[in-house]
Amino acid sequence: MAEAPLPAIRSLPSWLLGRAAARGRALVADALAAEGLRMWHHVVLSAVRDLAPVAQADLGRGVGLDPKDVVGILNDLQAAGLVERAPDPRDRRKNAVSLTDEGARLLLRCEKAAHEANDALLAPLSAAEREQFLGLLRRISGTQG
Repeated sequence: MAEAPLPAIRSLPSWLLGRAAARGRALVADALAAEGLRMWHHVVLSAVRDLAPVAQADLGRGVGLDPKDVVGILNDLQAAGLVERAPDPRDRRKNAVSLTDEGARLLLRCEKAAHEANDALLAPLSAAEREQFLGLLRRISGTQG
C-alpha cells in the first residue's frame, strides 16, 4: 500500500519523532496492558518506588500530573493492593504513599515488559546505532541520563 501524500510533512524530523513516539507508546501500552496496568499507573508506581515514602502532592509534581488525576490513579493502585497511604511522618496532615510488596513485584514485571517493548521498537538498529540514537534523542529533548 502506498503512503499517503504529504512528502513535505513526512520529511520533518518533528513528524518522524512523533510517529516513532506513537509507535513506542503503543508497544509499551500493550506490554503493560498484558500485566494489567495502564501507562500513567506505571509512571506513578515507578515514581512511588523511587521517592517513597512520598506525599501525594509531591508525587503529582514529580510526574507532572494534576493533583486530581494523581488521586484517581492512587485510588486505583491502592484498590489493587499495589500502594498504601499512611500519614506522612514529616507532616501528619498529608498522606505518604509507598509500594506494597505486590506493587514492587508488579513494577518489576512491568519494567521488564517495557524494556522488551522498547527493544522491539529499536530492533531495526544495531547496538551502536541504538547508543548513538539515544544520545541524539537526549540532546534534542533536553533531557539527561
